[in-house]
Amino acid sequence: MTSATTTATQISSAVASKKQAPAAPEKSSKIKEFPKKQQVDLFRGLGSMLRAQINTADAIKYYAQGLPNKAMVDSLTQIREDIAAGINVHEAFRRSRRFNETIIGLIQAGSDSGQLHHAFQSLAARLKSDLFFTKQIKKATITPCVIICVLVGAFIISQVKIVPQVEEMLNGVGAKPDGMTALSFQVSHFTQATWPVFIAIAVGIAVTIARSKKVRSLILGFAMSKWRLLRLLVMSLRQLTFLSTIQLLHSNGINLAKSIRVSANSVPNTPFYEELRSAADKYEHSGVPLSTAFAKYTSVDSQVTHMLSIGEKSASLDAQLGMLAEMYEEDLQNHMTAFAATVSFIVLIIAVMLIAAVFIGTFLPIFLMGPKMMQAA
Repeated sequence: MTSATTTATQISSAVASKKQAPAAPEKSSKIKEFPKKQQVDLFRGLGSMLRAQINTADAIKYYAQGLPNKAMVDSLTQIREDIAAGINVHEAFRRSRRFNETIIGLIQAGSDSGQLHHAFQSLAARLKSDLFFTKQIKKATITPCVIICVLVGAFIISQVKIVPQVEEMLNGVGAKPDGMTALSFQVSHFTQATWPVFIAIAVGIAVTIARSKKVRSLILGFAMSKWRLLRLLVMSLRQLTFLSTIQLLHSNGINLAKSIRVSANSVPNTPFYEELRSAADKYEHSGVPLSTAFAKYTSVDSQVTHMLSIGEKSASLDAQLGMLAEMYEEDLQNHMTAFAATVSFIVLIIAVMLIAAVFIGTFLPIFLMGPKMMQAA
C-alpha cells in the first residue's frame, strides 16, 4: 500500500508539473505597448475610416493590410477577430495588452456614446501632443548630458595620457616644475589615481537611475524643490496630461468620477495618482463639489480649482476643462523654452570649463616650461 501510494503521489505531482509548465513563458515574456508614433498613425487611420461610415472590424482589417510591423498586424488581427466574435471594442483592445488603461477608457467612452471616430481622433491628437513634449524634454536633457560626458572623457584622457608625457619630457631635460605647472601635474596625478573609481561610481549611478523608478522620483522631487523652473515645467506637464484626459473622457459621455479615476492612470508614479483617485472617491461618495474635492485632496494649482468652480456653477465644465488644458499647454511650451535655454547655458559654461581644463593641463606646462627647457638644453 505504501509503495502504491508513493507511486500515485509521484504521478500526480508529475502531471501537475506538466500542467504548470506552459505558464512560465507567459510570466517571462512581457508584452510591451506600441510606440506612441505608431499609435498616432493607427488612431488617425481608424478615425478617418470610421468617419467614412466603415465599421470598426473592417477599418481594423483595412489598416492592418500591408503594415510592415508584424507584431501590430497580429495584434490588430486578434482585435478584429474578438470584435467579430461579439466582444466590445474597448475590451478587445484591452485583451491585446498593447494599450494603456487611459486609451482603453477613452475607447470605451467613444463606443458607449456612439462617437468612436471622435474618440480615435482625440486619441491621435492627444498622443501627438504627448510625443511632441516628450521629444522636447529629451532634446533638452539627453543631448547636453551626452556633450558633458564626451568632454569629461576628453579631460580624463588628457590627464591620463597626454599630461604624463609632458611631465616625462620635462623630467628628461632636468626642468623642475613650479607654480601652475606643478599644480597641473598634481591634478593629473589625482586624476590618474581616481578616474576608474569615478567612472565606476558614475556608471553605477546612471544604471540605478535608469532601472529604479523610486530613485528617479526622489531625484526629480529634490530637483523640483530646489529649481523653480523645473517644478513649473513638471507640474504643468502633469496637470495638462490629466486635465486633457478628463476633458476627453467626460466630453465623450463618461461620468466625471470615472473620468478622474481613469485620468489618474495617465500620471502614474506621481503624487497626482493617489490624489486624483481620492478626490474622485470623495466627489462620488461624499457629495462634495468637484472644485472642493480638488482643493482639499489634491495639490493642483489654485487656478484649476477656480476654473472648475466656475464650470460647476455655470454648467460649462467641459468648456472650462478644455480651457484649462489649453492654458497649461501654452504654459508648458513657455516653460519648455525657458528650460531648454537655461540648460543650454549651463552646458555651455561646463563645456568651456572642461575645454579650458584640457588646454591648461596639456599645453600650459609646455608654454611655461619652454624657456627652462631651452636653457637646460
